[in-house]
Amino acid sequence: MEPNFFDSVYEVARLIPPGRVTSYGAIASYLGTKGSSRMVGYAMQASVNADPPVPAHRVVNRQGLLTAKFHFGGDLMQQLLESEGIKVQDDQVQNFKSVFWDPAVELAL
Repeated sequence: MEPNFFDSVYEVARLIPPGRVTSYGAIASYLGTKGSSRMVGYAMQASVNADPPVPAHRVVNRQGLLTAKFHFGGDLMQQLLESEGIKVQDDQVQNFKSVFWDPAVELAL
């Protein structure tokens, strides 16, 4: 059986290394569905019960903003990122380009 879109998103998100972040759009583009970054966001929102767990805190918007932070409650998303060495200020990942993980590059065969 072919995996559904959310499962495909989760497979990619699970590969994001600690201390790195990617964007909804980068995952969508990697999966060949460039215009579906919002659906990637919905998948991240629904990933709370995924098994194995999905590091949804490592997925941010294309400017490095923690747009999903309210889904984590309080400052949990920021705390999780900071515990991995990612600096966050005013809900935005600092040094975004240097910590950005692009699945199209990192997972290229």
